[in-house]
Amino acid sequence: MTISGKNLIAGEWSGDLTAGFSATDAIRNQAMKEVFAQASKIEISHAIERADQAFVSYSQLPATARASFLRTIGEQIIAIGDELIDMACAETGLPALRIQSERGRTVAQLGLFANLLEQGEYQGVIDVADMNRQPVAKPDTRLGYLPLGVVAVFGASNFPLAFSTAGGDTASALAAGCPVIMKAHDAHPGTSELVAQAISRAITLCGIDAGVFSLIQGKNYQITSQIIMDPLVKAVGFTGSQRVGMILQQQIHQREEPIPFYGELGSVNPQFILQDKMANDGRILAQELVASLIMGQGQFCTSPGIWAYITHESCSTFELSASEAIQATTAGVMLTPEIANSYKQAVATWQNIDGVELLAKGQADKTHFCQAALFATDLATFKANKSLQIEVFGACALMLRLKDQQEMMELISLLKGNLTASIHATDNDSEQSHAISMALAHKVGRLIYNQMPTGVEVCASMNHGGPFPASTDLRTTSVGSEAIKRFQRPICYQNMPKELLPAQLQ
Repeated sequence: MTISGKNLIAGEWSGDLTAGFSATDAIRNQAMKEVFAQASKIEISHAIERADQAFVSYSQLPATARASFLRTIGEQIIAIGDELIDMACAETGLPALRIQSERGRTVAQLGLFANLLEQGEYQGVIDVADMNRQPVAKPDTRLGYLPLGVVAVFGASNFPLAFSTAGGDTASALAAGCPVIMKAHDAHPGTSELVAQAISRAITLCGIDAGVFSLIQGKNYQITSQIIMDPLVKAVGFTGSQRVGMILQQQIHQREEPIPFYGELGSVNPQFILQDKMANDGRILAQELVASLIMGQGQFCTSPGIWAYITHESCSTFELSASEAIQATTAGVMLTPEIANSYKQAVATWQNIDGVELLAKGQADKTHFCQAALFATDLATFKANKSLQIEVFGACALMLRLKDQQEMMELISLLKGNLTASIHATDNDSEQSHAISMALAHKVGRLIYNQMPTGVEVCASMNHGGPFPASTDLRTTSVGSEAIKRFQRPICYQNMPKELLPAQLQ
């Protein structure tokens, strides 16, 4: 397949390459040969207008037709073959096995929503009339769901497939009946275009209005701002930093019509290690935590960033084992030079805080690689330094040495919202586990027992969200079958004739 470098605007490829940009080969740390056009204001406006026009016909498609479209997208992604794997590996530095796995997850997400649409999962609720009820007859009421309209999706840096062009936000919006304006992440524009080509072919094969999907490329922030502020855009899906997410949220509040902003902005995913577990499995648990931490060089949204435990004699074995494991780690490439620089600055900041001890660092390598780092401190220092309380995007973790159960509970009260938290315990820790789990449940979207946080199962019971800043709307998930509900709204039909009802409510 040929990379055009252009924007996909409602079925047409357009853009001026003379003032374009290039992605960085993550491993070589040099510009790649492909040049990509910055989308113009006219192109963005046209894409959104066409999406709004396509909404009329696409939102009225039978669920089975939308299911067929989603499956066809998945088939076309697979049909790209190794070219997609090679491009994603070059742009992100992620290994081929990781990208292959992510491709499988992306296709599986599309299939999940297709299955649910065909099974009538989102049909609604019917309460039939009761004319004999006294003193007032009960009307016939039927609760259904309508798609919101045009959805803007912003691709994530750390998941070039599963949280990008045809990822979970796009899949759930299309499943709901919403056209999508995809703003590709500028770190992997080639990967984004290849997947957009697959979606475009699926649109043609399924006979759907081409306005249902557009791909916007560019590094200019004004592109993002224009999309966010367009009155025809009715919802936004975003995965990125808290800083950028808050800027977008503020812009949305300035709109004449506020719209839902579903942002995933950051998580430290605290790990609570209880005393009997520490005494019996401390060495092994330390190695498992390090393995989870360095997965993807710590560039996972569920990477374990805080490890908390009450200090006692067995903790020295745990700390030594973790330090040795960190020291043995080889440096790995980060997604972009900018992310690598931010990581190094955060590590340097921690090293200069009084009361924070650097326990170990991984092996050093090239400047754009991640050198893992492990720190330790006490609760007082943690409370006094805000920089210790926010996510470091990379393989860096902070051990919190606590005095007693009271300090552990105080730590939980200090935590902001998180995607996950894990409790590592044995049956002998059950009383302490109960108290901690009751408190932690109000801080996270997924509470885990004796397992690592990295890895998200795509299924009906999954919740990938949480209190702020994990999510901007703690009632929603960006993974699993419930993700579709972000892009629908409820509507009640009362006493409506059958012919005026949606098919699923008749």
